[in-house]
Amino acid sequence: MRTFEILFWISLFIVFYTYIGYGIVLYILVKIKETFCRPIHHPMPADEELPEVTLFIAAYNEEDVVDEKMQNCLALDYPADKLQIFWITDGSNDHTNERLSHWPRATVLHQSERQGKTAALNRGMKFVKTPLVVFTDANTHLNREALREIVHAFVAPKVGCVAGEKRIAMQSKDNAASGGEGIYWKYESTLKALDSRLYSAVGAAGELFAVRRELFEEMKADTLLDDFILSLCIAMRGYTIAYCAAAYATESGSADMQEEEKRKVRIAAGGLQSIWRLRPLLNPFRYGLLNFQYVSHRVLRWSITPILLFLLLPLNVVLLFTTVHPLFYAAILGLQILFYLMGIWGYILSRRHIKNKILFIPYYFLFMNINVLRGFRYLNKRKGNKSGTWEKARRAS
Repeated sequence: MRTFEILFWISLFIVFYTYIGYGIVLYILVKIKETFCRPIHHPMPADEELPEVTLFIAAYNEEDVVDEKMQNCLALDYPADKLQIFWITDGSNDHTNERLSHWPRATVLHQSERQGKTAALNRGMKFVKTPLVVFTDANTHLNREALREIVHAFVAPKVGCVAGEKRIAMQSKDNAASGGEGIYWKYESTLKALDSRLYSAVGAAGELFAVRRELFEEMKADTLLDDFILSLCIAMRGYTIAYCAAAYATESGSADMQEEEKRKVRIAAGGLQSIWRLRPLLNPFRYGLLNFQYVSHRVLRWSITPILLFLLLPLNVVLLFTTVHPLFYAAILGLQILFYLMGIWGYILSRRHIKNKILFIPYYFLFMNINVLRGFRYLNKRKGNKSGTWEKARRAS
């Protein structure tokens, strides 16, 4: 029974480290680093020094948001003569292109054949000539200063990619999806900021990120998390991913947990796919600090941690009846059961559209980890499908 006890404590440690411990270690390391090496602050470039930028929007059947997105693009604080707005609308068969024709500032790249988002990105980037490219989604709103802040981050020559911040729009009546997602992204944004201060952020979200044009790499057409793969490939070449909280993209949370479930399952599958395709990054001798951040922040979440999380409960039950310290393990079991009950109650409330963010936290946490396990099945089902679908790809990051 000693084996079960060791397995229990190893599992508990990994689960704790993945979701809480890494954040604590990261914070301590950043403080130590900045005690001996103060961050370098570069001045904001003057208008005449600003580089030309392409705002790149991949869209499929987005007629409902085209006008609003273009209004947002034109309201950005960046010289008009240095900003190009590219829409790639491959396969769209609604009124997206018709609506875009009313906006002279929009350059539209379109082909009738639909090959998937990643293929569209690969094709569209061949037409981009500006030194910097900012990717964003059609259904997100950027803050007015976003482009200037992103360009400012590129002043450091070692920065090859800039990740903006993702924010979830607050609604008068948040459901479990939007409420839980908002809390999750606040925590995730804190980790990204600390990662960037230590060395490099670990990946970028497709809602808002930018790259140096010459560092763009074509990706396989079946890539699920194109934003993540592209940004990490750049980091593997010796550049860093800067996190820019002053540049943010705001979008609405998922309408319901069913929609959120589909998205999370796909992200989990994309995470597993990314681990395989970025497997050289698992070498700590070659990638050092970046490897440490990558494994701690991403790999554990997308691989063994969800399995160990759900293994804790049966292990705890076994130890309750076999250990010499039953009261101690009974207390831990009680806490586990309480957490699961809170998650179940949060699920029930979400079905009734009742707002309770305290219960949404355990529900959303368990919900995310269950969907990581479902991601294995999704990835297996998807093998052989090279095109993917745009509806699922829009917000996966």
